[in-house]
Amino acid sequence: MTEFCLVLVTCKSEPEARKIGQALVKQKLAACVNIIPKVNSLFFWNKKLSRAREALLLIKSRRKLFSALSEAIRKSNSYKLPEIIALPILAGEKKYLNWLKSETKN
Repeated sequence: MTEFCLVLVTCKSEPEARKIGQALVKQKLAACVNIIPKVNSLFFWNKKLSRAREALLLIKSRRKLFSALSEAIRKSNSYKLPEIIALPILAGEKKYLNWLKSETKN
């Protein structure tokens, strides 16, 4: 099992994404959060094809922090069903992964 993960989260707006990202880094639940504004999403919601302009968070963290990270996101994300998906980081530059580990809760 890999120690690190990349968490994907969509937000209704860039300000909401910034607020969530800053909180996660300040709480040491994430070492780094990238915000990609103006993501165009297509999905079915309430049996209708829907479109939304969203902001996407790319959150670098540790798997053992996922529950706390997910809870923090749910408290601040305005969606009824927020996208919170963790993908394992299978490999990475050793110095970067050491930094990621040092910048998150132990």
